[in-house]
Amino acid sequence: MAARIRETAGDDLEESHDINVTPFIDVILVLLIIFMVAAPLATVDVDVDLPGSTATPAPRPETPLFLTLKSDLTLAIGNDSVSRPAFSGVLDSRTKGDKQTRIFLRADRNVGYGDLMEVMNLLRSAGYLKVALVGLETVSGGTSEPAAPGTPAIGANPSPAPGESSAP
Repeated sequence: MAARIRETAGDDLEESHDINVTPFIDVILVLLIIFMVAAPLATVDVDVDLPGSTATPAPRPETPLFLTLKSDLTLAIGNDSVSRPAFSGVLDSRTKGDKQTRIFLRADRNVGYGDLMEVMNLLRSAGYLKVALVGLETVSGGTSEPAAPGTPAIGANPSPAPGESSAP
């Protein structure tokens, strides 16, 4: 509490009910700086080109565990690259042996379906059945990027209809 000196004679000081906001602003600015520095450190830095998805996003846990399948088919748990033979042991150490941990699987756009299934089988053989696939959010009904010229649209039949020529 702050006190104000009166010009009148008297023994007690009058209380001032004004709030001093300067210390409050100082604390808020310090917290802002801490969060600005800490936020980039909490992200995964493995560069991967994710495909798009129009599904509604699910809530994210406090500490998600990301498994990344890069375009060169190497695996990374968080930011650390992992060899396939050591995969199960490293995953167990990261989850502290909790097989109910949800694993967020990210795969590069250029990874084939068979390679993705191989990684999912590695997860299953390690005992992890809760797997969430991660993709980029896109506008409903669209793709994350336009198709290149000469490529079929999603849902299009790439083979010619009977009686049509495939030559231009």
